[in-house]
Order: sequence, then C-alpha cells, then structure tokens
Amino acid sequence: MGKPHSTGAGFLALNTSASSMAPSTTNLMDETIPGSIDISTLIPHLMIIIFGLVGMTGNAIVFWLLGFRLRKNAFSVYILNLALADFLFLLCHIIASTLFLLKVSYPNIIFRKCFFSVMLVLYIAGLSILSAIGTERCLSVLCPIWYRCHRPEHTSTVTCAMIWVLSLLISILNKYFCVFLDTKYVNDYGCMASNFFTAAYLMFLFVVLCLSSLALLARLFCGAGHMKLTRLYVTIMLTILVFLLCGLPCGIYWFLLSKIKNVFTVFDFSLFMASSVLTALNSCANPIIYFFVGSFRHRLQHQTLKMVIQSALQDIPETPENIVEMSKSKAEP
Repeated sequence: MGKPHSTGAGFLALNTSASSMAPSTTNLMDETIPGSIDISTLIPHLMIIIFGLVGMTGNAIVFWLLGFRLRKNAFSVYILNLALADFLFLLCHIIASTLFLLKVSYPNIIFRKCFFSVMLVLYIAGLSILSAIGTERCLSVLCPIWYRCHRPEHTSTVTCAMIWVLSLLISILNKYFCVFLDTKYVNDYGCMASNFFTAAYLMFLFVVLCLSSLALLARLFCGAGHMKLTRLYVTIMLTILVFLLCGLPCGIYWFLLSKIKNVFTVFDFSLFMASSVLTALNSCANPIIYFFVGSFRHRLQHQTLKMVIQSALQDIPETPENIVEMSKSKAEP
C-alpha cells in the first residue's frame, strides 16, 4: 500500500500515474506495435489537442472582445477572467498531450511539478469564477434593489483578483506538502490536511454553484413575480450545466476515485483519460455557448462577433419595446 498522498496529490500525480500506466495498459491489451502508442491513449490525446485548439481560438476571441472592444460590466469581468483561465488551461492540456504523443520528456522533475501545479491553479480558478458568477447573478435576481444600490463598483474585479490569489495559494500549499516537501521528509499528515482543505474548498464551491443555480431556476419558473428569461441568464445556466457535466468529473476523480483507485485498477487509466478529455471539452464549450446564445434568433450575416458576445451578455428581456433600443445600442461602435 502506497502513501496516502501518492495516489491523489493533484494533477501531477494523475498525469504521472497515467504516463506510467500507459505502457502496462498497452501490454495488457496487446493491441500495439512495439514502439507505438496504444490507440486507447492516442485517441483521447488527439481529442484533447483538437478541443484545445478550437477552445483556445474561441477563448482568445472572447478575451479580446471583452477586454478591448466592449464596455465592461459586472458579469463581463467574470467571463473575461473565465476565458483567460480556460485559454491557459487548454494550452497546458495541449502541451502535455503533445509531449506525451511525441514521447518528449519534461526538462526536469521540478518543471513537471510546476507545470501541473499551474493546471491545478487554473482548474480551481475556473470553478471559483463560475461560483462567483452564480452567486452574483442570484443576488441580482433575488435582491435587485439592494444589489443595485449597495453593490460596490469594483466588486467583480476585486473578487476575480482574490480568486486568482487564493487558487495560487492553495496549489502552492498542496504541492509543497504533498510533492516538494516529501522529497526530503515524510509528511503524510501535512499532505492529508492540504488535500482535505482543497477538497473541502472545492466542495464548498460546488455547493454554492448548485444552490445558486437552483435558486435561479426556482425564481424563473415559480412564484407570481417570476423572473423573465434573458440571454445572460441562458448563458450562465448553460455554462454551469456544461461544467457540471464535463468539468466536475475531473475533480471527482482527483479527490475521490484516485484515493481508492486500487479498487478500480482495471479502469483507472480509462477514467483518468475520460476526465481529462471532458475537462478540455468543458473549456472549449464556453465560447461556443456565448456565440450560440448571442446569435440565436438573429441573422448571422448582419452580426459581428462583437455584437454576438454583447447579445450573449444581454440582461434585458427581448420584448417588442426593447428590440429597437437594443439594436441601436449594438450598432454603436
């Protein structure tokens, strides 16, 4: 039985174990030519690279438009930071998959540890930003007067800055206790405490995300004064839904299945690759959601990308009285 932290210290442990398990999986399946890569490994990595290239392009466009072409509001700041996190996360995914397929080793062990620590930071930051979006949207709907009158002007910017700092701090502490420190000292309790804190933080974010989503759904469909559907609401709910389906499995594997993977030895590598592909798909899907929601029921030939993104973040119900005014605002440079 290995040390507790050796089975689930984070993305480093997962990628290290996956790389080491690939040859054994190949031998068990006996489906490859000597010196080649098992097709069960090749296909997921190719999917990650394809999703990564598409997602990086989409997130780069979203980041450029929200950062330099559109007027910022409370939610566009969150979407801007989420696009940045998704872009960098996909970039790391592509680098890792490309190095694996080309059988190129990392320059040194320290670089590899730092590399997957960055992926951990980006994963935590993405979930934190989604939770912040859901919470703020919930407050704006349930307490509109308080939200408009008492919300500080730079809340979104300050919140995103705190999210990045906290995500970085959690990742550093996790790697320090579970990876770097263990090269000299045996510190199982420190690693277990770090893993427990990280898992508790992610569980807290998940609960906040679910509760805020349920509150918005209840406000939309229940009650006499139910909320009118807007494109911003659809954008947020679709983004959260895709994360729950595609982004969450990686966290479940990391903090649950990887702890008891001795029970699932046969399926461990398959579960890891499936969760990796799903995380790439999650980061790739977000800009597609923005473009789909923004262009829905509109003629694409009369819309620029700027107008599409602006429409996806529109928080005004599309009534006949508002259509003309919204069209004029979108036409403004």
